[in-house]
Amino acid sequence: MAIDWARILYIWGQVRTMVLIPAMRIAVLLCLIMSVMLLMEKLLMGGVSLYVKVFRRRPKKVYRWEPVGGDEELGTAAYPMVLVQIPMYNEREVYHLSIKAACCLQWPSDRLIVQVLDDSTDPMIKDLVYKECQKWALDGVNIKYETRANRNGYKAGALKEGMKYSYVEECDYVAIFDADFQADPDYLVQMVPFLIHNPEIGLAQARWNFVNAEECLMTRLQEMSMDYHFKVEQESGSSIHAFFGFNGTAGVWRIRALNEAGGWKDRTTVEDMDLAIRATLEGWKFVYVGDVKVKSELPSTFKAFRYQQHRWSCGPANLVRKMAIEILMTKKVPLWKKFYLLYNFFLTRKIVAHFVTFFFYCVVFPTAVFFPEISIPLWAVVHLPTTITILNACGTPRSIHLIVFWTLFENVMALHRCKGVIIGLLEIGRVNEWVVTEKLGDALKLKPNGNQNFARKARTKYFQRFHFLEIGLALYLIICASYNYMHANNYCYIYIYLQSLAFLVMGLGYVGTFVPSEK
Repeated sequence: MAIDWARILYIWGQVRTMVLIPAMRIAVLLCLIMSVMLLMEKLLMGGVSLYVKVFRRRPKKVYRWEPVGGDEELGTAAYPMVLVQIPMYNEREVYHLSIKAACCLQWPSDRLIVQVLDDSTDPMIKDLVYKECQKWALDGVNIKYETRANRNGYKAGALKEGMKYSYVEECDYVAIFDADFQADPDYLVQMVPFLIHNPEIGLAQARWNFVNAEECLMTRLQEMSMDYHFKVEQESGSSIHAFFGFNGTAGVWRIRALNEAGGWKDRTTVEDMDLAIRATLEGWKFVYVGDVKVKSELPSTFKAFRYQQHRWSCGPANLVRKMAIEILMTKKVPLWKKFYLLYNFFLTRKIVAHFVTFFFYCVVFPTAVFFPEISIPLWAVVHLPTTITILNACGTPRSIHLIVFWTLFENVMALHRCKGVIIGLLEIGRVNEWVVTEKLGDALKLKPNGNQNFARKARTKYFQRFHFLEIGLALYLIICASYNYMHANNYCYIYIYLQSLAFLVMGLGYVGTFVPSEK
């Protein structure tokens, strides 16, 4: 039977006219709306951050701050009791760094308790951590090594369990450091006075400083995003007394605020953000202290970075699903703060930002080359994204020359962030998946013939490096770019080809650090 091509072409024409073109127009309109929402949010935060810098509205100028101690009669009693918690899980490469940093903090030894919460499942690593704690205990540090029989609740469960010990009742404040974070000795000296002299403050958050930013191109690009997060997002939220999320580490909590908020909960993978929102709804204020920096490590393998980004995008989406009604119904915070939480923080930054980045620039715009009837304004594809990109790059001026790579990289990662948001909102699949971000510490600096006790990670099998979703999108974008090159009179294909190359490189696994294989 002969194929009726004329009928097939007619049906295709009808579907194209009545379904695809209207759908594309709606998609473009939604993307334009989301783009404007994102730009307004970026301009707001950028304006606040600029105001803070120009008028030097630093925390010590806004809040009361005085050094602790100085009373000879009281002696060390003038210092409040501080608990330092270090949750860790099989942290072979970095456990000694975090413990050493905590034990070297400048604070009277009789007013400081270091609590190592070890959830390690590897007996060898548990033994190493225990011996490290014993070593510092012999040096006079009040250090507690605590374990539990299970990993229920992951990090949140460990921190919650750590607050139940009787010696914690003596403490007024708790500083939290993940295993790959090392604070300078004067960390508590700089941070705790904000809590002592300002009873309305429940949390003082320090900035992260990355020790491995120069390791590879992927870490340089991550540094750009994280610097913007701290220098603009966190600073602006703190400066207008609205809200900023606790980063889960490098912060000091007033234990009373933590308890009033209901303590640690493990209902999402962003237990830190969950706690911060509940504390905010109880009326507590937070202060971001950008002048105090804590050393940390960026994930330098693509696999580790993908897991981290899934957790950071899925968790907030799932959290807003659980807390939206609670935020709206609370009577302890004003209406404008509720609006800021739901619209600015959650909707625009945690949902819209990911969707517009991926769907507009990686799906809708490339697909539009097949529909000459669809007109996308120049401001939407050039002026607006350029402005947003420049605003993001301002946080790391030394990497301004990497702005094109950063844009392409962020567009690819937006794919995984969108997946995470959808999983979180629908509460399906990997919604509660918690994979500890792998840290390499000084592992890659060790010489191959050295005698250091370092167990090398085996390289994954060759085919396991491939990420077929990225490869599939790369091929689709190549088709879009090629069609545009052959049939259009514009230069959209240049961007689309570049974006397809970014998807292909990351899909083939040629990004990040390659851990040496075991010989």
